[in-house]
Amino acid sequence: MIYPLGGLFFGALLGAYRAKSRGGKAADMAQWAAVFAMIFGIIGLFIAIIITRNLA
Repeated sequence: MIYPLGGLFFGALLGAYRAKSRGGKAADMAQWAAVFAMIFGIIGLFIAIIITRNLA
């Protein structure tokens, strides 16, 4: 069940990178990182559910 954690980590990195590339300050980077982490974490959760249900 590493997919949600991987999604959280990847989403946070991607969100912070996008905010920095658009000229955002630290607060902007933190907000974008949090939002992207939540989105990618939920996507990772659905991937884990789909994999688990197909293997059972």
